[in-house]
Amino acid sequence: MIVKKLHDSGIRSEHAYAAAFASIGLSVITWATSMKVEKNQGVERADRWGIYIGEWAPTFFGLGLALANYEALPRD
Repeated sequence: MIVKKLHDSGIRSEHAYAAAFASIGLSVITWATSMKVEKNQGVERADRWGIYIGEWAPTFFGLGLALANYEALPRD
């Protein structure tokens, strides 16, 4: 159901894969920015930010796979 609604709204597997790779890059950028801006918070705070955003990537990769499987189905 959800995959069909995403596909019908124009989201394709390539979009989900791109979002996954972007979240990996954003995770690194967020970690580095937190290290620089929040120096008094320590490495733990930067790690939490990086991990939080880094956890989005598997979700986007999973959606990409689901959408790719849906796109491969034969249409009437």
